[in-house]
Order: sequence, then C-alpha cells, then structure tokens
Amino acid sequence: MAWVGNARLKAGPENAGFLDLVFVPGAHLGVRADDPLTFVEVVEVEEVTTIRVPSGRLIVDSPWSEDHGREIAARIPPGTYRVEVAWTEAPYEFGGEYFDGRECAATRLRVSEDPVVVWEAGVGVNDDIGDADVAAAGFHSDNEAMGGIADAVAWEALTAPFHRFRQATASCGTTPAPDRDTEDLCGGWFEKSSNEGFKADLIAFDVAEGWAPVWIGRTQSGTVASIIVPGQMATSPLA
Repeated sequence: MAWVGNARLKAGPENAGFLDLVFVPGAHLGVRADDPLTFVEVVEVEEVTTIRVPSGRLIVDSPWSEDHGREIAARIPPGTYRVEVAWTEAPYEFGGEYFDGRECAATRLRVSEDPVVVWEAGVGVNDDIGDADVAAAGFHSDNEAMGGIADAVAWEALTAPFHRFRQATASCGTTPAPDRDTEDLCGGWFEKSSNEGFKADLIAFDVAEGWAPVWIGRTQSGTVASIIVPGQMATSPLA
C-alpha cells in the first residue's frame, strides 16, 4: 500500500526539487546569489563516516544547544548508517584570485537504498502539527551555525565534548582554547563524537546560521529512506 502521510508536512515544489537533486552529481541547484551567470553544481557525493543509532530514535539539532535536543518523530530501525555529504562548486573571482566556491550543500543520513517518493518536514515529537509553520520544521543553529544527528538516548553524552569546550573556552581567558574531544573529518567540515557506553555516535556539520530545516525522505511504503539537512550556500534558485 502506498504511503499516505500528512499533506501539510509535504515539501513544496522548490524544496522538493532541491532535495531530489542535491545528491545527484552534475545537477545544477541554482546560480550564485551574487552572479546569475554562474551555476552552483553538485560535483561530488562523499561518504563522511558511519554512525551508530542503537535506539532508532534520532535527535537532529545543534550540538551546542543547552536543552535536551530536538527529537524528530520519524523512527528508523536500530543500526549503523552512512552519513554522506553533497559538495557543490560555483567558481568566483575575488581580489584578482579565482576560487572554486566549494561548499557543503547538504548532509544526509542514508537509512536505505530505496527511492524517495515524498519529502516531509522533519517534525519533532513535541511539535504541534497544527502550527502554520510546520512545513519549515527544523532547529535553531545558534551562532556556531552547526547541526548534529545522533541517537536520542545518547544525545547528552555525545554532545558533552561541545559543552565542555564551551565552558573551558569561557574560563581560559587569553590562553589557547582546549582541543575538543571529537574527531575531525573531511578537513574539518565535520566532527564526530563517539560514546562506547551507549555504542552510539554523533555527526556534526555546517548549516545555515540561525535556522536549519530538517527533511525526511520516505519510500513508497512510508519507511524512512534518508534524512537531509541543507547546508549554507550562497545560492539563488533557478527560475
């Protein structure tokens, strides 16, 4: 039987178009906001790492958040899942130098290989789906412009390195800030936090500053195939 979800959660045409294309190498996602003649092109889809999700419950939120984290309502089978990044390039010139404009367009938790037939807003367990802004469900990314995906049960333990770093930095004065107890991946674009007590991991990544939407890709039967959080791009959509 085909999946019948809440119509109010369904992504609109512009968002659905972006989500359908962002992990397709060679796709054009729009043009540079400051140069309508330069396309933003998906140049690579890369596996960043895998993360363990033993409970099947997920929090998608800023790892710097001071609350308990925003748990999404969608559930996945407990297991280990690939985290992938879509890289885009949109060349530009500045000060007589040329740059490739490489950016993280989106981060994806790949739950299954099954095709996505519908994109839905990643509502939280505490969200009121009657709210007018439910189609823009997401999280506050704070000044650090960072998001994270991790097992909900292990969230507090997995985000502890970020909070310890913030506390140590605030108290260190002019001395060098301490290293975070996390693993840098992809040249520092991503951070991974692990906890062997929970046998779980967190992946942290760049997002747009202020607000980051969360999207759930569902299969024909309604199971979750992927969870995508867009990155921060200097992009204008194509007409």
